[in-house]
This record gives sequence, C-alpha cells and structure tokens, in this order.
Amino acid sequence: MAQVTDIAQATDSARHTGLAAARRRTLLEWIAVHSLGVAAALFFTLPFVFVFLTSLMSDSQALSRDLIPHTWQWANYRKVFDTPGFVTWWKNTLLYAGLGTVLTVVSSIPVAYALAKFRFRGRNLTLMLVISMMMLPPQVVVVPMYLFWAKQLDLSGTLWPLIVPMAFGDAFSIFLLRQFLTTIPNEYLDAAKVDGCGELRTLLKVVLPMAKPGVAAVALFQFFYAWNDYFGPQIYASENPAAWTLSYGLESFKGAHHTDWNLTMAATVLVMAPVILVFFFAQKAFVEGVTLTGVKG
Repeated sequence: MAQVTDIAQATDSARHTGLAAARRRTLLEWIAVHSLGVAAALFFTLPFVFVFLTSLMSDSQALSRDLIPHTWQWANYRKVFDTPGFVTWWKNTLLYAGLGTVLTVVSSIPVAYALAKFRFRGRNLTLMLVISMMMLPPQVVVVPMYLFWAKQLDLSGTLWPLIVPMAFGDAFSIFLLRQFLTTIPNEYLDAAKVDGCGELRTLLKVVLPMAKPGVAAVALFQFFYAWNDYFGPQIYASENPAAWTLSYGLESFKGAHHTDWNLTMAATVLVMAPVILVFFFAQKAFVEGVTLTGVKG
C-alpha cells in the first residue's frame, strides 16, 4: 500500500513539474514575442515622439541636446498657424486630398466592376494596360502633361492639373478595387438581376455595400498620396504661393526658420497629425480591404 502511495505521489510530482515547465516555457515565449513587438513599435514611434517633444521646446533648448522640454511651449503651434500662408496651405491640401479622393473613388469603381464581373472581348488586355500604367513613372510624362495643362489650358499656378485627371480613374485604385470585387460571389449579382436590378442598381445596391472595406482602402491610399504629394504641387503650383499645399509649403517654412527647430517640428506635427488620425480611426477597414484583395484572382 505504501509503495502505491509513493508511486502516486511521484506521478503527481512529475505532472506538477511538467505543468510548471510548460507554464514557464509559455511565459518565456510570450515575453520573447511581445518584446520584439514592443521593440519594433518603439523603433517606429520614437522619431515621432522626438519631433513632438522638440516642437514644444524653446528656441534655445531646441538647439541643445535636451530631449524633454523644460517648459512646454504650446505657443509654438500658434506661431506656426500665424505664419502667413499656412492656413491657405491647409485649405489647398484639404481641397486637393478631399476632392481628389472623391473623384478617384467615384471614377474607379465602375471600371473595376466591369473588369471584375463583366465578360467581354479584350478584358484581359484592358487589365494588362491598367497594370502597365501602374508601372509607368509619372516623371516619364511630366513634360507633355505640363505643356498641355500650362500652355494649352493655361492652368499653371493652380492645383487643377492635379485634381482634374483624378476624375478619369487611377490605375492603382482600379486594380485594387478589381481584386477586391472578384472576392464577391457572382450569386449575389445573379440574384439581384433576377429581382429586376440593372447593372447600375446592382452595383449601387449590392456590390458597393459589400465592397466597403475595399473602397475604404482605396480612399485612404489616395488621400495619403494627395496629402503627402510634393512632386505634383512643385511642378504645377510652385509659381503661385496661393496654390501651395502643406507638403510644398513646409519646405518653404523650413527654409525661413532653418534655425528655429522647434517651430519647424511644430509645423511638421501639424502636417502629419491629420494623416495619423485618419489612419487611426480607419485602420480596421483599411487592413481588411488590403488583406482581402488577394483572396481570389
């Protein structure tokens, strides 16, 4: 009887030892995985923290090695807003990014829908042309496009040469939407047509509600591109300060305040903040839209 008791105790002890070892191993794996995640997050976050802290320093402290402001100079942001032209740059950027995003999405959806769901001769060739346009650098066509907009239409010094082409679709947006729309089963479209819906009504009532993540991803991509675009405003709007955007105006601001690093950082924060906030609130739809575009070819 005593021998059986000893065997049971030994078995319980081995079981507890094994469970403890498994828990320690799980804890170590958790620490290792999350340590890498925290390190990666710090790697990407610390530059933004440095910019933000520097933006709140005084003029003299911004030129020192200090990392934490002695006094929090929130008035730096007021000084940036009081800079002549800064509010105008904001308005121009909102017009460019907002209107450009709406035009791109509205014009790209029908093309993507046709390439994803219609069967017609030359469909694959059309898709290849769209993909080839994605591979074409904008610098290749900048000279003829500038001559057309500036010399033929006399629109140099404005943002319209950048906004108007977005009303005719964008190759990347069309391709991304097309990839997402292919994941929508055709049975839903067939059921809508049986109920008497035409192609336009099917697109508006059936396809678009199911394609919200893809549309959100395209809209965010286009908004980020237009908000951060420096090349386009430099080509078409550089001669007219009243048409400058934040990305181009920030370069001028930095040149005028090259020794006032606190003000330069404050202006940088004001330029970055809208993009960060938009992505923060829309990241779920953005990630879902991007990850689902490759489910079905």
